[in-house]
Parts: sequence; C-alpha cells; structure tokens
Amino acid sequence: MRTTPARRRARRALAGAGAVVALLTGTLTGCQSGGQAGPGERGSQSAPRWNTAPTSIAAAGDSITRGFDACSVLADCPEVSWATGNDPSVRSLAARLLGDAAVPERSWNYAVTGSRMADLPGQLTAAAAHKPDLVTVMVGSNDACRPTASSMTPVAEFRSGFEQALARLRAASPTSQVYVSSVPDLQRLWEQGKDLPMVRQVWKLGICQSMLADPLSLATGATARREQVRARVVEYNEVLREVCGKDALCRYDGGAVFRYPFAAEQLSRWDWFHPGKDGQARLAELAHRQVTAAEPPR
Repeated sequence: MRTTPARRRARRALAGAGAVVALLTGTLTGCQSGGQAGPGERGSQSAPRWNTAPTSIAAAGDSITRGFDACSVLADCPEVSWATGNDPSVRSLAARLLGDAAVPERSWNYAVTGSRMADLPGQLTAAAAHKPDLVTVMVGSNDACRPTASSMTPVAEFRSGFEQALARLRAASPTSQVYVSSVPDLQRLWEQGKDLPMVRQVWKLGICQSMLADPLSLATGATARREQVRARVVEYNEVLREVCGKDALCRYDGGAVFRYPFAAEQLSRWDWFHPGKDGQARLAELAHRQVTAAEPPR
C-alpha cells in the first residue's frame, strides 16, 4: 500500500515519542532500583567501606573499660584499659592501632565505672566532639548486675537507649566507626570465684548481687536467679547485634567477649569478677582482631 507524506510524518512523530518514553522509563527504573553503577562509575547507593586502620579512638562504657580493680582494690586503672590504655603488658586496642606514642593525643576514654545503657548517649555525645575514626562500646554488664534480678534493665529500655546513643553519635560524627563488644557471660565469672572464701567476702560489698548473691547456694531459687541473669545478658547481646547491624559503620563482635573462656588468671586478684591485666589484654586482642578484619564476624 502506498504511503502518503502525511502518514510518513505521523510515523516519524510516533517513533520519536516512543524513544522518549523508553529513555524516561529506563532512567526512572534505574533511579528507583538503585541499580549498580557501570565500570568506572561511582554507585550512589554503595555502602561505606570499613576502615581497618583508624587513626583516632574514643572509648565508652563501664568499669571494664576503666580498668576497675585491675591494679588496686575498688579503684579505676585506665592505664590498663583494653581500649585506650598505655600499659605495655596489655597493649590496648589504641596502642595496637595507633602506636604507643600516639595514644595520649589520639585516644579518649569516656567510660565511667557503674554506667548502664542509659548513660551511653551522653558518653557518645562527648566522644563525638573529637570526630574519632573509631568509637568502642562495652556496656550492659551493669544493666544485668543489679541488687536483684527483678531490677535488671528491661530489654526494650536497653534497646531504646542503644538506638538513642547511636543516633546521637551519627548526628554529631556521621563517619565515626563503632566497635561494639558483647556483654560478658556473668555466670561464667561467678563460676570462677565462688569457691574462694576471700572472693566471696569481696562480693558481699555489693558487686553484681543479681548474679553473685549467695554464691554457694544451689537451691532452686538461687539457680533460677542466675539463669535469669544469664538469659537477660543473652537478650542484651541480641539487641546489640540487631541495632548495630542496621548501621553500615557499626561492627558487633559476634559474641566473642561473651564466649571468651575467662579463667582465674584473666580476672582481678581482688574480686575475681572484673578483668585483671591479663583479661584486659585478651579483650584488646579480641577487639583488634575484629576491627582489623576485612569482613565483620559471622
């Protein structure tokens, strides 16, 4: 059939419109799907890479990060802190990453003995002022270590506090990486010291009574109480894992500290509960392994 000039012009117009529609469709599809960038292009949706060699560190947390009872009875000893200490026998995470000479100028310790998750937002706000490459977090033991098991921090409250703390850090220092330690297995620590008369006397001073009260009792109530505390620690660690997992620059230790088999030689010779110098060194070793790994723990 013969094509008239008018029909030819109409076909050309329709073809041009179809090309425009195809182009717009492809563009919109690419924007909405977050498609991968081609060779040599920079993907706008790509996750930030974990820096295995941070050059500044801020620490937040509780008595463990303050080195409590590691050097003398009932006293902080931040020089042996696993995170930022300068004691050569410990070789803290800061010393391993930054070198001994840089530790005083490039690391900061905002942990406070006795702190709970509710205190973490304030600590991370203070840490963020330095815009550190890495922030370490070890908190939760005191949320489980209460006068009674019934007064432990509720899991929902623990979660809310951790979410708030990370949100504050992100608002003030968006590029800071976060290494989150799991809460230690408090029941294992009870097992290490319960048979020593001197240790039991120290525990009576008020250390973690939800776990350590009546340390030799195997009565149903005492056993159930300890199991309840351990179960709460497991729940706290699950919260740490889940919340940290939503932040591209947060790395949870995968339960490494919780699973670590602390023995007597790693614990304070005064309370057999807090890490001593050897225990602090083991914590530093675990953290260094996680921070410098190319991939997070499975």
